[in-house]
Parts: sequence; structure tokens; C-alpha cells
Amino acid sequence: MTDTVSLTLDDARALSLRTLIGNGFSEAHAEAITATILAGQRDECHSHGLYRLLVCVATRRAGKVSNAEPVISDAAPGLVRADAQGAYSLLALARGLPLLAQKSRTQGIAALAITHCYHFSALWPEVEAIAAEGLVGLAMTPSHAWVAPHGGTKGVFGTNPLAFAWPRPQGEPFVFDFATSAAARGEIELHRRAGKPIPEGWALDSDGRPTTDAEAAMSGAMLTFGGHKGSALSAMIELMAGPLIGDFLSLESYAYDAGQGATPYHGELLLAIDPETFMGGSYAHHAGRAEALFDAIMGQGARLPSQRRYEARARTAATGTVTIPAQLYADIVALTV
Repeated sequence: MTDTVSLTLDDARALSLRTLIGNGFSEAHAEAITATILAGQRDECHSHGLYRLLVCVATRRAGKVSNAEPVISDAAPGLVRADAQGAYSLLALARGLPLLAQKSRTQGIAALAITHCYHFSALWPEVEAIAAEGLVGLAMTPSHAWVAPHGGTKGVFGTNPLAFAWPRPQGEPFVFDFATSAAARGEIELHRRAGKPIPEGWALDSDGRPTTDAEAAMSGAMLTFGGHKGSALSAMIELMAGPLIGDFLSLESYAYDAGQGATPYHGELLLAIDPETFMGGSYAHHAGRAEALFDAIMGQGARLPSQRRYEARARTAATGTVTIPAQLYADIVALTV
């Protein structure tokens, strides 16, 4: 028996849809969730790929996520509100994005506030979708209070990812997406499932001591990246994607979960900026100056963020397949047996 299973992209999509719809998700939600899961698997971001079906189904079975249709509101000239009504965020994003893009082009800058949503997904597909409209994108969201502030030992912050996308005249956009924690929660979970230690500096155990044991890390507290700098960024994201949009802090999301281990429940803030409006008649000139920055980075052998993902995307396009651990495949299949 091999340790991995290879699936065509069509088979991976069918597996995801079958699993989600078979566990009570509506077709619209299943399609939106599958799109982002396949994007992660395609780009070899394994912690945000098909593995995420496990927590989606567990959350649904726990009665913690609805099939409600999002309510999209034109809240202000530069603001779109998308109330997910207790469902996953991705359908609300898909439904709110067209109005966000329209407002951004009209005003120069606009925000989309997604509230009352469960959120499990990476942010880079979301800012890539903004960049595909020719817009600069920024996205942020809290999660559960798994991460200790710098100098502390108990969880206060979420993993609090921050993502940014800059559209480029040719080729893929410049994108970064990182947790303000030292690692994503899913990365620790994948180490735990594989029985592998985690690197030093990722987490503390339940007694507040540094640990490389993934199991101990899951029951302890994660650490911020960059010490006090990551801690400050985490606090900023808590405020902007929490109270500013009228939704939960990570502490409140964790309390709402009540120990069930479901997907975090909170909100998300996305900003879209129209570079043509900002740059005016000098768009071509200033866009070229941005390209000079990228050339200066790559010209000395340095890599741009997301380059690894783009290379993985090209490999997947060439082979038409994705590969996952055999045990994960068995676990997913078992969800609909």
C-alpha cells in the first residue's frame, strides 16, 4: 500500500463536492468551499487543501454552521456588508465581491465587511480574486484565541492572517499571505497527524514552556512570529476585523465554540483599492515603477512571496493531478460512508 493517493483535478473536485453535499451543505456553499479548497491543494498548500474537509464536516455535524444565503448590503459609498448568517464565509465573499469592485472603481477605495461567518480558508485566494479585477487587495481575519501575546503564555489572539495582492500588467499578481502567529494552526495539526515534532519557536505547552511536541502545542498556546512585532500586528487585526466591523474577537470566538473544536466563528475585513483611480493619468508610469521594485528583488536572486505557490500551480497544470496522504484520503472517504 502506498503512502499517498494521486487524484485528477476533476476527481478531487468531485470528492470535495460529494463529501460536503453528502454531509448537508447546500450546492451553493459546497461549490464555494470546494473552489478555495482546490486552489489550496493545486498550489500544494496542504494545510488549506483537501485536509480542510475534515473540519468543515466536523463543524457541520456539530450544528455550528448553517446553509443560509448571505445578505449583501450597500452600507455606504465605500462599504459593502455581507452577513453570512452563520454560514461559511466563502459564499458571502463571492456574492459581495462584485459590488466591492464596483465601489472601489467609483470611490478609489472600498471595504467589504463579512460578518457572522465561520472561516477556515487561506486568504490568498481572496486577495487574488480582488487582484483579478485589477485592484489592490488587503484581507484580514481573527480566529480562535490560540496565540499568546508576546511575553505571555495564554492564548489571546487568533492566528490572525494578513494577505495582500498587487495586480501586475503581465503574469500573476504579487501576493503575500501569512499568519501573524509563527505558524498556521493547520501546520501544527499536520505535524501531529504525521507524528512529527514541530520547530522550536512555534508554541508553548499548557504549562507555558517552549515545546516541539505537536500534541502539547495543540493544548498549549501558539507564539507570534517576530515577537512583539507579530503581537502588535495581531492586535491590529483583532481590532480591525473584530470591533470595527461589529464582530467577534478571537477570545469571543473561542468562548462561543465552547470546546467543540469547530471552525472559528467571527468576521473578515477586505479592502480593495483601484490603482488607476489613485494614480490617475500616470497609471502606466507608476505601474512601471512598481515593476522596477520587483525586478530589483528578483534581479539579485531573491524570491517574491507566492513564487513557490505559482511554481506548484504550474506543476499541477502540467500533470493535471494532486497528491494527498493515503490516510487523509481514507479519512475523507469515510465521511460519506
